[in-house]
Amino acid sequence: MMTTTTSGKYFGNAAAPRRCQAHQRATRSRAHRAINSNKNESHATTTHQTTSQDTSSSSPSSPAKNIAKALASAMAAAVLAVAPPAFPLIATQQAHALTSEESQTISLFERNRPSVVFIENLATRKDAFTMDPVQLPQGAGSGFTWDDKGHIVTNFHVVRGASDVRVTLANQEVYEAKLCGYDEDKDIAVLELKPREDGKVALDNLVPVDVGSSTGLSVGQNVYAIGNPFGLDHTLTRGVVSGVGREIQSGNTGRPIQGVIQTDAAINPGNSGGPLLNSQGELVGINTAIYSPSGASAGVSFAIPVDAAKGVIDQIIEYGRVTRPILGISFAPETSVEALGMKGVLVLDTTEGGPAKEAGVRPTRRDEYGRLILGDIIVELNHKRINGAGDLYRNLDGLAVGDQVDLSVLRGDEKVEMSLHLAEGNPPPPPMPEPLTIQLVLPEGFDQQPQMAPAIPLDP
Repeated sequence: MMTTTTSGKYFGNAAAPRRCQAHQRATRSRAHRAINSNKNESHATTTHQTTSQDTSSSSPSSPAKNIAKALASAMAAAVLAVAPPAFPLIATQQAHALTSEESQTISLFERNRPSVVFIENLATRKDAFTMDPVQLPQGAGSGFTWDDKGHIVTNFHVVRGASDVRVTLANQEVYEAKLCGYDEDKDIAVLELKPREDGKVALDNLVPVDVGSSTGLSVGQNVYAIGNPFGLDHTLTRGVVSGVGREIQSGNTGRPIQGVIQTDAAINPGNSGGPLLNSQGELVGINTAIYSPSGASAGVSFAIPVDAAKGVIDQIIEYGRVTRPILGISFAPETSVEALGMKGVLVLDTTEGGPAKEAGVRPTRRDEYGRLILGDIIVELNHKRINGAGDLYRNLDGLAVGDQVDLSVLRGDEKVEMSLHLAEGNPPPPPMPEPLTIQLVLPEGFDQQPQMAPAIPLDP
């Protein structure tokens, strides 16, 4: 069997290192015996010469020659001791071969790395000293290429409040991007890359991600996350599916996001908006949130399932917004209803011209004496029990704009039934602020011509 030495420089028969060590020990032993023998001979010669000088006038033998002979023998033995063994050894270039699992992981990363981008959220502020507008980063995250037309998908909270968005591709090319649209409830945003000042567009360098399906994911299945945690670009982490069908609240609106994927793959600040991949390198989720007391990964991470995100992304690309059915009401927090010892959704107000108002739903109000008169409490939608806002949202998510629904409300001590048609919610998102040009008009008497002040983007 072929083995690798500790140094990783040679490999050969397993018994070869033991023979080599034995050979070196024997050689060193011979060297020591040779040195001792030469020392003894030198000592004997010196003694003999001293005796001869005392008893006769015979010719002396020089001790220097014996010492030189001993040193030469010792050096020769030392050379033999460190010389390589007589049997051949072959050098290896790689100490350890990659396992098939490691090779697959590396291949998955290399295939998907070009699809992942780094996103910077920029805000324009006035310089405190010069009063010139400057762009300051106020956040960063990840995203991925959705198609070959320049569309980038990320989380809405990554670009929320941005006056400008900057996208860095895997080849380190930087582009400005515009916001095509977003869905606050699902925390999804779609960007579109702009041509650079030199006229170059990124379409030739875009590698769209391979979109898979989140249906059929099983607990224990391997998943991989690629993103830019703490600004460290293109970081790969691996984990398993820890749970499916979870429900979390949107950090933007508080509306529940259903069917969320839970994983123990390390997700940290900066990973938001990045892809969650299966073992085939297919997109199964969009990394969006973590549960952590410290703000860093604690092994409980969540991703929006791609099957729920597809329809949202397609609507944003085609229409610039998401159409979602609404009742046209505003309602009280669940704690207020629970304090009354009841379950349901307490209507605070109805939208003018909205479905609820047209159907006769009564809002909360005050009478002429200032007393609070509670509005209707929604308890059923299409004959399904409504215990709180989460139940109402879940039922509405399965419906479309224009659908007729049956609504049951509790009004005082009686239950009232009514029908209405759902209206379209989520109005078009406001465009990102455009720079405002202000003309500076000088007082009379100034010879200087009027100038244009710096363009300062204003908040919408």
